[in-house]
Formats: sequence, C-alpha cells, structure tokens
Amino acid sequence: MATRNFDVLIIGAGLSGIGAAVHLRQNCPNKTFAILEGREAIGGTWDLFRYPGIRSDSDMHTLGYNFKPWKNPKAIADGPSIRAYVQEAAAEYNIVQHIHFKHLVRRLSWSSKDAMWTVESDHDGQCVVLTARYVLMCAGYYRYSAGYTPEFTGSSNYQGKLIHPQFWPEDLDYTGKRIVVIGSGATAVTIVPAMADKAAHVTMLQRSPTYMVSLPAVDSTANWLRSVLPLSLAYKLTRWKNIMWQLFLFNFARLFPERAKNNLLKMIRQSLGPDYDLETNFTPRYKPWDERLCLVPDNDFFNAIKAKKVSVVTDQINTFTKTGIKLQSGKELEADIIVTATGLELQFIGGAELLVDGKPIDIAKTVLYKGTMFSGVPNLASVFGYTNASWTLRADLLLEYFCRLVNFMDKHGYKQVKPKEPNPSMPVKPLGNLTSGYFKRAMDRLPREGSVGSWRNPQNYAFDVFRFHFGIIEDENLKFEN
Repeated sequence: MATRNFDVLIIGAGLSGIGAAVHLRQNCPNKTFAILEGREAIGGTWDLFRYPGIRSDSDMHTLGYNFKPWKNPKAIADGPSIRAYVQEAAAEYNIVQHIHFKHLVRRLSWSSKDAMWTVESDHDGQCVVLTARYVLMCAGYYRYSAGYTPEFTGSSNYQGKLIHPQFWPEDLDYTGKRIVVIGSGATAVTIVPAMADKAAHVTMLQRSPTYMVSLPAVDSTANWLRSVLPLSLAYKLTRWKNIMWQLFLFNFARLFPERAKNNLLKMIRQSLGPDYDLETNFTPRYKPWDERLCLVPDNDFFNAIKAKKVSVVTDQINTFTKTGIKLQSGKELEADIIVTATGLELQFIGGAELLVDGKPIDIAKTVLYKGTMFSGVPNLASVFGYTNASWTLRADLLLEYFCRLVNFMDKHGYKQVKPKEPNPSMPVKPLGNLTSGYFKRAMDRLPREGSVGSWRNPQNYAFDVFRFHFGIIEDENLKFEN
C-alpha cells in the first residue's frame, strides 16, 4: 500500500479532534489533513460512555466550541446531545470525509532529515502508514481499552453483575434491583440518581467524600440572551459570563478555602436538611479544588437521597461476598448489581510509541512547552484541556496557537520547530494541579511542567488568551530549522 502524505495528521475524532480539523480549515485553509480515529464513530468520550445519565460536568456554553454556538436550552447536556453536537460540527464543516475510522495509531516516528512524521496505525489487522509535516494529538487523556478498577478482595466470589461504567452493557435491565455504586466522583454522582427511579434502591459507597455543587441544568440568562440577540453574540456573552464566574469561584476557593468549604456545605445542608450526617458523607478531608468539584444539576442527587431512593455509605471495603460487599465496619451491603465507578487510567498520546530519529521518547521525561509541545519533540502538539474549567476552552486556544505557529513557519520558510530542553535547574513537577486519584496513579507516566516562562502551565483562561492569541511565536525556548 502506497504511503500517503499530509501536511497535518490529527489523532482522534472526539471533541478535540473535530475542533482541530475545523480550526485548520478556518486558519490554515491550504493545509491538507486527515484524522485517524481508532474507533468506528465520531465523538470520543461522548460516544464511548453509555452509562445511565451520562452528561457533561461543565456547561455547554464553555464546553462547546468557540466557533459553533450551543443552541439547546439545557446547558448541562446529556451525552447523546453532546455527541450529536460534535457530529453536527463535523458535517457542517465537511470534516467527515477526512476521517479514517478504525485506524488505531501504534507508532509515531520523526525524521529530522526529512522533517517528517511517519505514523503507523492498525486497520483491520493491517499496518497503514501515513506521513505528515505535523501531528496534532487529540486522543484525550485516558485509556479507552480499560478503566481503573482496584483489586477488591473476594470479587471473584460475587455472584451478581459487576460492571465498570466505561463498558456499560446495552441490554442491562436494573428494574427493581439493589445496586451499589462504588465511587464518589463525577461518574458515580451521575449514575446514582439516573438509576434511582427504576432500581429498588441505589447505594453510593465511598471511601471518602467529594465536594459537590448544585447548579440549574438550564441557564436562564443564556436562553434569554438568545431570544433577544443574534445567536453568535448571545453565545459569546454567555461564554464569557460563565468563564469569569468559573475563574472567580476557582480563585476564591484557592484564596479562601475555609470560606469556600463552608459555602459548599451550606448549600448541601439546605438540600438535605438539618438532621443529615453531613460531616461523615459530604465533608472531604481536602480543600475545595484540590480535586475537581462534582456537579449536581437541578439537585437531582440530593433529591434522590431525600426521597429515600438513594443512600450514601462512607466506609472501607473488607471483602466482596456472594451477595454483595462486607465493609470494614462490619456492615454488609447486599447488591444484585455492583458498579465500579472507580476512575480512569490516564494516558498520553493515545498510548502510541513515540520516536525521534530512531530514539524512543519517554513522555514522562519531557517538559511541556506552553502546555502543548514536548521538549525535544519536533512538530507535534498535544491538546490537553483545563482541569479546573471546561476542556474545550483550552483546546480552542491551543489549536488557534498551533495554526498561528504553522502560518509563522510557512512565512519564514521553516520546516521544523521543537521546544529546547529547559534549564535543568528549573523546578518541575508532573502535569496537573489536582490531587485526584487518577493523577496520582499516573505521575510516573505524565510529562512534567515547569515553574517559569513558557514552561508554566497555569490553569487560567484569561492568562492563556493573552499568551496564545497575542504572545510572540519565536521565543528563546523554541528552536526553528529549515
């Protein structure tokens, strides 16, 4: 099979990958590109996850693209609506014809001599080879092939159904069943109220609580603006309103953690009443925003607790039994179905092997330049969104910067660019500003981020707007060659 060449290869056809293709179309219209997608569908996360209640944990006016207004009245949208939005964007901008489905990327090899990437992918058992001047990694941040499930003592003894949300059975009937959901993160907080109406009872079993905040699923201000203003203007105003509110809440929590904690707990107290044991079940040991807040739209989770359809148990698992789970406290939870909402496995560059001039690159030993390029790796950018705000806010900025970089290189006749190795005396740390379990488990696999200049990776949209839109391209930490 003949090798095909493109200017840009995009890895992944999810929210970021489709966005990348549109940004290229708009800002680098003369560049050829293709998207390699390992699965058979557009949508990434929003196509993979099919568990009950699947939804965004960010409002769609900020999780949506900057080039495509969100029109749905519900700002906290369900998974099928988000998947349809991404598919609609791909159709509107004629992106679908550029997608190579069932092409799972295995190896990316850079040749400095040719100033070219060679990308090898598996397609129906055959190796397909494509080449490109640039690679845009839009493969997300977690492993699609398996989620994270701890080793539970006695799990093989359990005779009911044991399910991880990442692989939800399409034909699962849980009507009248007793269900235990292990976990306290966004997935658990979504699944529990969604299953409560049909199940006999749902128990959320957590080792420790998570901070939660309830917001309306419908943004009345956004809907009003859309009724009186042109759609594009209403979307931009709503987007900035929500961005500034997110920035305020995050920075307030960082500056005044105790006040933020008290405010969050006060809202939950108002929902659950004065007699509920908030200290045990809803008071985390960490500060707000050390881990991502869990969103509860329209109080659905708390309403299910008040209706006695849902209960929260804070305890440690001793062992699985034939009929459920025995806890360290001695209590037993009987369950027909156990859902292990225990998290994701972080993964960079889609798990592919990365080589530069024949030398394998260990991502964990690289330092991120502006949060998107790896030190010593030419002509490759990776899209990783915010941990404290909507993913797409940062994805849009990174992709616009990538287009600026490509146009700058064309203008000056450069063929390759790579971040230099940073000063070894600069303090570095693993990517991310959260203490969540999935970050802790992946520390030895994550790229580093620095503490000064272009090596910083602040989770601040306002800062990034200036850096990516108006910052200089040719700085001292980049090496350009022709």
